[in-house]
Amino acid sequence: MDNVTQLRPAESPEMKKPGGGLKGFFHILNKQRALVFMSVPFLIWLIIFKYLPLWGWTIAFQDYKPAKGMFDQAWVGLKHFKFLFQDEHFVRVMRNTLAMSFINLVLGFVTAITLALLLNELRKVAFKRVVQTISYLPHFISWVVASSIISTALSADGGIINDVLMWLGLIKEPILWLGEGKYFWGILGVSEVWKNVGWNTIIYLAAMTSIDPSQYEAAEIDGAGRFQRIWNITLPGIKSVVVILLIMNIGNLLETGFEPQYLLGNGMNVDYSENLDIFVLKYGIQMGNFSLSIAAGMFKTVVSFILLFTANYIAKRLGEDRLF
Repeated sequence: MDNVTQLRPAESPEMKKPGGGLKGFFHILNKQRALVFMSVPFLIWLIIFKYLPLWGWTIAFQDYKPAKGMFDQAWVGLKHFKFLFQDEHFVRVMRNTLAMSFINLVLGFVTAITLALLLNELRKVAFKRVVQTISYLPHFISWVVASSIISTALSADGGIINDVLMWLGLIKEPILWLGEGKYFWGILGVSEVWKNVGWNTIIYLAAMTSIDPSQYEAAEIDGAGRFQRIWNITLPGIKSVVVILLIMNIGNLLETGFEPQYLLGNGMNVDYSENLDIFVLKYGIQMGNFSLSIAAGMFKTVVSFILLFTANYIAKRLGEDRLF
């Protein structure tokens, strides 16, 4: 009986995997060298503007005086951090920052997802493009111009908001909206929605295009209505995108912005409009207390870092997509 020789198929180059460790790393690096070279300018920018300035954090532990050398400063330990946490003004600033962040987070997500769902359901392409263009335009207006528009609209002397409310009989006399602090958080939230809702819908609309159209066809054949298709197909299809963006926004919870609060704020609503960035500008940089401003900035960075990793860990524990 003849011996039967079993021939092993030749291994193709694609089947050969690089070994682990440092050798495998450099092998992959060499294969992707084009991407590495493209990343070099960004890495240089990142190191120069994001990592090298971190040495300045040492100022938070000093009574920094610009006239003295960096190594001739008086070290005071946690003095400025203790002052921050014992200062009632800083507590009020943190309240404002967290409240405005939470309002912007909720309104931003709800309005952007809702508008994206509505645009996705439109079948008239021309009308859909007009709506998208109109909703995008405010994003390209600077906050200097936008704050002027908002102040004019809310003016007690001929402002369109007061005129409409009085015409509807909801108020009897004009309200000085920006003169009362209790209205500021709501005004800021609505202003942020008006300015950014169209721009924020872009990523959700892009995620919706990746959903298999056959799922909608099958659901329609099974008798599912439009709202049922949205609830059972569209929303689950963009869930991973929503979770990732939510994690990123929670990490930036203390980043409420600077321009709208600074431009719309005034002496009458300062107790509600002043946030952490304005606090750093006023009581750190303008008053020459650089150590205090660095301490407040460090506090914001550390809290943002903790929030980011906490949100990512919770998403992991719940079995959702995560940022890393």
